[in-house]
Amino acid sequence: MTEHHLTVQRTARYYTIGELTDQTTHIWFCLHGFGQLASFFSRKFAGLDNGNTLIVIPEGLSRLYLNGQYDRIGASWITREDKSYEINDFVAYLNTLYTTVLAGHDRSRFHITVLGFSQGAATACRWLAGTPASPATVRPDRLILWAGFFSHGIRDVIDPANLAGVETHYVYGNQDEFFKLIEDVAAYKAQLLTDVPGLKFTVFDGGHRVEPAVLANLITSQP
Repeated sequence: MTEHHLTVQRTARYYTIGELTDQTTHIWFCLHGFGQLASFFSRKFAGLDNGNTLIVIPEGLSRLYLNGQYDRIGASWITREDKSYEINDFVAYLNTLYTTVLAGHDRSRFHITVLGFSQGAATACRWLAGTPASPATVRPDRLILWAGFFSHGIRDVIDPANLAGVETHYVYGNQDEFFKLIEDVAAYKAQLLTDVPGLKFTVFDGGHRVEPAVLANLITSQP
């Protein structure tokens, strides 16, 4: 048995909140976590719609049933199966989305934020890193890694040099069920800081979710 790979065209789905107009100053690209659909995830960002912000919420290319009744459906960015090709595919997809959204506009007009939640945090880093087959086209002003887990540090998914000059945040809830599995949270955070000196931590009272009140604070602090 011989394994082969064939590149095919796919139809990707994404959502937007707000419009790109002459008044737009900020663009957010928000990547969901494992098992989420972009339509539901996008509700977390309705508060960003202030007349000068465009929010773009792409959906992972793979979908799956989440229970035995086949009534709950989610999406995924990647699994460990055929991993390198899945990374190539979603980086190419996100690159195309980025250039499509900004087509005909001067990039320097906008403050661009990339936010990745849970599985979307590693996806965001891999997007910024790019691949030999799909070099990255995005260069955000700010990266928000929300409740992502990097077992051996951020350098597992991106060369920290690629984040030089990018304002980088790490956000998580103190009741996050996945963080409770980390034996030494202090050591884990120290590793993240070693990878990305200047990393800004935000810890909130809550679990594994995007908390609108915390998001509001990040909005308020943006240039």
